[in-house]
Order: sequence, then structure tokens, then C-alpha cells
Amino acid sequence: MSILGITGTSTDVGKTVVTAALAALAAREGVPVRVCKPIQTGVLPDEAGDLQQIGALSGCRDLIEFVRYPDPMAPQDAARRVGATLPGRAQLVDRIAALDRPDTLTLVEGAGGLLVRLTDDDAGLLDLAADLGAPLVVVTTSALGTLNHTELTTRVLAGAAVDCAGLVIGSWPAHPTPIDLANRESLPALTGAPLHGAIPAGSGNLPASAFLDAIIGRIDIAALLASALLRRDAVVG
Repeated sequence: MSILGITGTSTDVGKTVVTAALAALAAREGVPVRVCKPIQTGVLPDEAGDLQQIGALSGCRDLIEFVRYPDPMAPQDAARRVGATLPGRAQLVDRIAALDRPDTLTLVEGAGGLLVRLTDDDAGLLDLAADLGAPLVVVTTSALGTLNHTELTTRVLAGAAVDCAGLVIGSWPAHPTPIDLANRESLPALTGAPLHGAIPAGSGNLPASAFLDAIIGRIDIAALLASALLRRDAVVG
């Protein structure tokens, strides 16, 4: 199994940029990557969504989106607004599992926080990860409040017996405050999860070449690949 999920402590914490960073860094290590966004909201049919941003930043072209809804709301509400029904838990699990390849890292980006429902039977990324046996990366912030939000998220993961692959700060300020610095130090101690890095603020607005330069050395990609049970020496091609 080489599926790695990406969740967040809330919405707008940098999940998409972190997913792009993981895709770019894994590809740089010679690992084939595909990215799945099971449910996209807040995007019209002809508009670019999260996957298009990931592709533009990382160069990844193996991008899979299952369904999208135009309203920028939680998936269940967005589906109701257009008279649609979300896929069921078993259907999403089967579709994601079908993407898995032993020589490929499949990144699965959730929506909002860990418990946001992605299915018509109230399953979230937590439930999908449990069914798939996939670890989750938790994207968080360095701002005030992050210690509580991040510990809550990692406690829920532990309670569901879903492995936490580690934490990544989705936007690290160019001029960190004492709060940012203290939180960065405290996050792993309070959650018991390793902090695998931080993405410089504004990286998501960079062109692909500059994006890669900005994130090299900022995330411990080797540790995250190991969490996904993907060994580089097992990769073909």
C-alpha cells in the first residue's frame, strides 16, 4: 500500500500547497506520483480546482478528481445545494484503492478538517484512511490556537487507530513571531507526532521552478515516503 492522505486542522491551512510539495519532492526522488482529490467544492465545472494548482506547482500530470460541486461549502451541503448525492463510503474506498500501485505514491487530499464528511453515509477522510490502512499527514499552522487544534486532530487519529505520518506547517512566515517559534517547538512534544517541516509562506503563488527551489530541504520527504510504505529502492523506472 502506497497511499498517503493529507488532512488539515481546519480549512485554509495549506493542504493543497503541502500536497503539491509532497508530489514535487517525491518526483524529485524518482518516485512516480498521482494525486487524488475525491471531493472538490467551491469550483465551477470549467474552473481550475485544487488539482490544477497542484499540477501547476509540482508538474504532476496524474491527477484524479471524482466529483465537484460549485458552492464553497462542506461537501454534504454543497451536494444538497445542487440536488446531488455524494458517493458512499464503500464506493470512495474502492475507487481510491483502485488507484493504488506498488511503485507509485498516491496522495489523497481531503476537504477541510479531519472530520468533514465526504460521503452520503457520513464518512470523512479519517474513515477512508482507516478502511484503506493509509497514514495521514496533518497540515497545521504556527499561529495562536494551533496547539489545541493539532492535538485534537492527532488524538482523533490515535483513537481511530489511523497512523499519523507527521505534521507539516502549511505556511511558515518570513518573519516568525515568538508565538510561531514557540508553537513550532511545542507541536511535536504535545502531539507525539514528528514535525516534518514547514512550507514558506507565499510558496503557492510561485511558478513551478521557483516552487521547487523554495521547498527543497523544507520537508523530510524521506520520512513521509517511509510512512507510506514506499521504499525508493523498490520503485521501478
